[in-house]
Amino acid sequence: MDAIFKGVFDNELTQVIEVGDFLLCLGVSLVLGLIMAAAYMWRNEHTKSFLVTLALLPAVVCVVIMMVNGNIGAGVAVAGAFSLVRFRSAPGSAKEIVTIFLAMGAGLIAGMGYLGFAALFTVIMCLMFLIYNAVAGNSKSEAVNKTIKITIPEDLDYSGAFDDIFAEYTKKNELVKVKTTNMGSMFRLTYNVTLKDATKEKEMIDRIRERNGNLEIMVSKQETRVAEL
Repeated sequence: MDAIFKGVFDNELTQVIEVGDFLLCLGVSLVLGLIMAAAYMWRNEHTKSFLVTLALLPAVVCVVIMMVNGNIGAGVAVAGAFSLVRFRSAPGSAKEIVTIFLAMGAGLIAGMGYLGFAALFTVIMCLMFLIYNAVAGNSKSEAVNKTIKITIPEDLDYSGAFDDIFAEYTKKNELVKVKTTNMGSMFRLTYNVTLKDATKEKEMIDRIRERNGNLEIMVSKQETRVAEL
């Protein structure tokens, strides 16, 4: 049985990992990944693919570290291979990035054979993650920071067209984009605004509808992921 798991290039100077030790480290890493994925699911928006990645990443890193096993050349090659993944992935939020680093950290510790430290690290960091997430909660700024897209006819001068309405209902507003639409017969204006009172959002929209001839208006949560870090 041991011959099956023996490397082709192993020799007397090579430290061979026992099958039992390999399975133990791998199993612990999978459990730690499951704990991290469960902690991330609590009060966080998540996708299935991210949870699967988070659950399996500690085990992957653990196995890589065990296979490197003190070989500097192999370690440099692995680091270079991992760096390529960055250019094939979409940027994530600050919370997603730090969670990925936590999973990698747990995998590194388990791969070095310190299973107790890996478990302790995972438990402490997941507890702190849950505590900070509960204390911070949902940011109140999400309710008042909005992106408003307003369609107006081409004969309406959009420069300052809604300034009086925004002055009444918003603390601050900024016109961030102007785009022609409907074969150039209309303009679509995009504003980032901070509402004075989130409960008066419909009242503000009704005022804008009167001004833009009841054309399309879209209000959405202000996108902040790009600048979140």
